[in-house]
Amino acid sequence: MPDKKRILIVRTDRLGDVVLSTPVIENVRAAYPNAYIAFMCRPYTKEVLYGNPYLDDIVVYDKHGKYKTLLATLDFALWLRSQKYDIAIILHPTNRVHLITFVAGIKTRVGWNRKLGFLLTKRVKHLKNLGLKHEVDYSEELLTELGIKTVSRTLYFPVLDKAVERISRIFNARHVSEHDTLLVINPFASCPSKCWPIDNFIKVIELLRQDLTFKVIIVGDKDPNKITDRFKDIPDVIDMVGMLSISELGALLKRANVFISNDSGPVHIASALDTPVISIFGRNDPGLSPKRWGPLGENSVYLHRDVGCVKCSAHECTKGYLCLKAVSPDKVASTALEILYSPKRRIREVRE
Repeated sequence: MPDKKRILIVRTDRLGDVVLSTPVIENVRAAYPNAYIAFMCRPYTKEVLYGNPYLDDIVVYDKHGKYKTLLATLDFALWLRSQKYDIAIILHPTNRVHLITFVAGIKTRVGWNRKLGFLLTKRVKHLKNLGLKHEVDYSEELLTELGIKTVSRTLYFPVLDKAVERISRIFNARHVSEHDTLLVINPFASCPSKCWPIDNFIKVIELLRQDLTFKVIIVGDKDPNKITDRFKDIPDVIDMVGMLSISELGALLKRANVFISNDSGPVHIASALDTPVISIFGRNDPGLSPKRWGPLGENSVYLHRDVGCVKCSAHECTKGYLCLKAVSPDKVASTALEILYSPKRRIREVRE
């Protein structure tokens, strides 16, 4: 297969989506070992791609900032045209990305047939909303369209020396030693329909402390509702919300013994780093299900309860997010203990 190509992989949605797209880079490199391969992403996800051994460049498209207007986006597309890419692999369909790669004159443009999908040269029917398989498998479909074989499903996340050093300084200041068992909790998510009740996270800490001695670190991007105030009277809880870059979050999760989180991007960072994960899912929506978005790492687990909703109303739920409340703190705590006491056992799906 000829490999003197310039290839652009595109994913301009969220953090976890980019992490789950990293196997694509390795598989493209295996098919085109001498190609120039770049990845186009949003500014805040670029840290996922730092140091990727299969990647030559990161192209940042800031659709909410520098390239917010249509004119600025066209300028970006014309700049991209000057880079003379041969192939664009568009992992997430957006009107802008399809327009940009069309204007950029990229000869082969493969992606999903929706949102100006007619601008693509190779179109794959979009069935992701059915949640029939994992997001990693959907990305493989696009590679198959190009005749690229899947040789790896391994996620990649960089552990940077400067990020490790920052975490070490924070640990020294907070008296966290290398011998401490470390539980990291992420009580945040992009939508209220993904947020397990805070009291449940607190209950899990209480239950685990009946059997273990450990320290807790709370992480998250920001906390406008002062959620972490609910943890302030609990001993050995360290609030790091809003303190860490994405790279530093990865360095922290690499050190964690177990990570308990709502369905969110950090789950996939932890999975990429082989940190045991318990991911809590709520919504009964196939396109947002754990079958599509569950963690892939060894000893990673998802907890999910189907409470009989025919159609999920998401953030407009009239049932008080019963699906989330149906996942009990006792089950999360017992699953954490199973992971901690049986670290080599592979357990993926847990249902009450």
